[in-house]
Formats: sequence, C-alpha cells, structure tokens
Amino acid sequence: MKVLVIGGGAREHALCRSLSQDPAVTELHCAPGNAGIAQVATVHQVDQSDGAQVTALARGLGAGLVVVGPEAPLVAGVADALRAAGVAVFGPSAEAARLEGSKAFAKEVMAAAGVPTARSYVCTTPAEAAEALDAFGAPYVVKDDGLAAGKGVVVTSDRDEALAHAAACGQVVIEEYLDGPEVSLFAITDGTTVLPLQPAQDFKRALDGDQGPNTGGMGAYSPLPWAPEGLVEEVLETVLQPTVDELRRRGTPFSGLLYAGLALTSRGTRVIEFNARFGDPETQVVLARLRTPLAGVLHASATGTLDQLEPLRWDEGAAVTVVIAAEGYPAAPRTGDPIEGLAEAEAADGTAYVLHAGTKAAGDGRVLSAGGRVLSVTATGAGLAEARERAYRAVERISLAGGQHRGDIALKAAQ
Repeated sequence: MKVLVIGGGAREHALCRSLSQDPAVTELHCAPGNAGIAQVATVHQVDQSDGAQVTALARGLGAGLVVVGPEAPLVAGVADALRAAGVAVFGPSAEAARLEGSKAFAKEVMAAAGVPTARSYVCTTPAEAAEALDAFGAPYVVKDDGLAAGKGVVVTSDRDEALAHAAACGQVVIEEYLDGPEVSLFAITDGTTVLPLQPAQDFKRALDGDQGPNTGGMGAYSPLPWAPEGLVEEVLETVLQPTVDELRRRGTPFSGLLYAGLALTSRGTRVIEFNARFGDPETQVVLARLRTPLAGVLHASATGTLDQLEPLRWDEGAAVTVVIAAEGYPAAPRTGDPIEGLAEAEAADGTAYVLHAGTKAAGDGRVLSAGGRVLSVTATGAGLAEARERAYRAVERISLAGGQHRGDIALKAAQ
C-alpha cells in the first residue's frame, strides 16, 4: 500500500514513523512534512487545505490511503474531495468535522445523543457573555466557537480577562468549570464501529505546576495508572458510540479519529470537547505503545471494515513525550534558530527518539526551528518512571537557543 499523510507537525511525524515501520506500506509520502518527516517519507509541497491539490497529489502518487492529520484541512473538506475522487481517506467529512470546527455544534450533538458534558451557553454579544459568566461564576471557561489550534480556550478567575477573550472571539461557548483530572481518549471509527485506543493525559499550560498560559500541549504520557477501572468501556458506551450513532442518524457519518477530551469530575465523567483528528502531543505516546500495524487499522476505518479487525495489541509499558518549544511560545515564538544534538538524543535501541513539530531543513544541512512547538521528545519504558527518565535524558542532549520545556511531565503519575 502507498500511503500519503497530510500535515507537517509532530503528530504527523508520529503517524509517519509508525507507518514507516508497517511492512504493508510500500511507499510513504507526506505533504508538506518537515525536516524530521523527510527522513522517513518523501515530502511534497502542497497547500494542505486545498482539496483539489491534495487529490491531484494522491492520484499522481497512486496512493491507496490518505491520512489527514490536522483539523484545518478536515474542516475545509479535503476528505470530501478525496472521497469524491475515489481515494480511500482516513478523516471525517467537513460536515462531520464540525464536531471540532464548532463548539456550539458539538454541544448540540451531545445534547441529542445524551452525552454527559458541561452546562453551557452560546454567546454572540458582550452582554450575553457577561450574563453567562455571572450565571456560572468563577473559575470562568470561555471557548472560541471556531478552530483555534488548541489555544482558543481561556480558564480564569479574572472576569475581565474572560470578557476580553469573549469579545476577541466573536461567538463563544461559555460553560461551567469541570473539576477533576483530564483524560484524552482517542477512538478510530468507520461511522458505525468504534474502536477506542489507550487513554493518555496531556499538559496544556506552558509552565511547571500547570502555571502560565494555555498552549497546544507541552507533553503527554500513557497509560494512566490512576484512571478508574473500566473507564474506556464506560466512555465507549456513554460518549463515543452515542456520538457516532447520532452523526450517522443525521446523515453525516463520522469516519476517522474521534477524540474525546474528558474531565473525571466529582459528579462523573464529562466531555470537555471533541476533536476530529489525532490530538497532539497525545498521539506521540499512544502510537508509541501501539503494536498492531497502523496502516491496516486506518485503512479499515477508511473502507468501513473496522468490524473485521482483530483486537488491537498494546505494549504493556509506558510512554512519555516532552515538548521543546521556542522562546516566546505561545505568544510570540522565535523561529530560525539552529537545533543541535538531535542525533545524540536518539537511543540506539529505539527507546528514545525525536519527533519534529516546527522544523525546517537549511541548505547547509542544519535543522532550524520553524514554529512554536519545535520538537516532541518521546521515550518508552517498562513503567512511567523509566520512560520519563529516558525522555528527559534525551531532552538534555538537545540544544535550541531560548528553548523551553516543562520539567514535570508525568511526574506525579510516575511517583
């Protein structure tokens, strides 16, 4: 099978790494890719949100499967263009991807499907926002209704800050604050069958101790030793399957990766948000533990044959990923700085490796920073403590001027 991956971040590097290790994959391509992906796949320059360009590339390559990584191309309808051309694609239609593209739409679907989530109001004016904030009280949760690359949410006890975020966004969803730890649970679906993956936890705040501004994610780990027994089965029954069934009932079946961001509250499990694609950086640790070859699973989703798959096989150990971000991230990241020590960070036995997020290759062979989140340093081990130690040992071998990373990824869970 020839596979084309769309995207150019660490999530796509993780996907490409797993696909490159799958014996069923005869050729691997990625567009637009990055400096790290270019080491395992042939990269192509393309506008990843242009359905016609992506379809032309896929047909020119003779791709038997296209995997769409980021949310923007999905919301733009790239998967629709590929399906219309008869190309097998892993990723939902534009209509189904509204589950991520519009927080208000997601709330509507959850209400219809009986999915437990936070009480909320959709607000379009400052007066409506102020009324909603006062109805729920602090801490305030304000979400941009549209796509915001994981940075459209403000959680604050400062009412003025909450109002300012609402005003800057236009239409927002304001909801009650959900207490308790957060869990990310991915599920692969073909629109009927739902196949949950292993849960993970990510770290959204920029600084240690969950301080600082919200980011796209500064690290993640899996498994979750503290998660209640039966959590995956419960979420499949109360969240994932009802949502997939509801979208199919509406005539807009969801095929691809359904991501549920969950809060384990004192009143039970609640959905914080849905995403319509693999989350970053959780993908890095979930795929690090997956032993079933990836291409066949994604192809089964794309072709409606998930019910014929054998149960997924998982590594019993643990995985930790630590994000190295640029100076100034998330507000104003600095780019163009050389990155050194990448080869030294990689473990010969494959237990530690570097996934590129925002990088580009310079003409002289150097690798330069080209985004806010620059690298995802990922490691595996028999347990979280070992995986964590290997990940941070690898991080210390990498040099990026002004680079920043959290020092407490998976720390509590490993203790």
